[in-house]
Amino acid sequence: MTQIELSTHINAPIGRCFDLARSIEMHVESTKQTGERAIAGCTSGLIELGESVTWRAKHFGIWQNLTSKITEFEYPNYFTDEMVSGAFKSFRHQHLFFGVGDQTVMKDIFTFESPFGRLGEFADSRFLGLYMQRLLEKRNKAIRKAAESGL
Repeated sequence: MTQIELSTHINAPIGRCFDLARSIEMHVESTKQTGERAIAGCTSGLIELGESVTWRAKHFGIWQNLTSKITEFEYPNYFTDEMVSGAFKSFRHQHLFFGVGDQTVMKDIFTFESPFGRLGEFADSRFLGLYMQRLLEKRNKAIRKAAESGL
């Protein structure tokens, strides 16, 4: 398994950051380079505990579908989404939020495993881990920009 941990400091209140991180529209905006869109389940608004969403996006030149479900949720401190079906063998994405005055530290813990045994492990260590980290960094940058803009 591969684990990516990121911390993003945002000059905005914790509740705003939490809601942007679970907004379907924000997710689409933050992943526009992949053409990602919600095609089933919760396709707009704020996703909640027990809800799922199916995403369609192009990665490595191939259109893929991935369904994830919100399995843990405590507003405004954390939520977790886990893959139900998709290209990974498994993935779990923990979104943690820590308020520090009027600022927020948003922490991602993204754990994933590719299929295909040793070949998948090789892909994870050689390029997929970095690819996923860059996707998360772009997403967090978009969330920070939206949160700090006050729009």
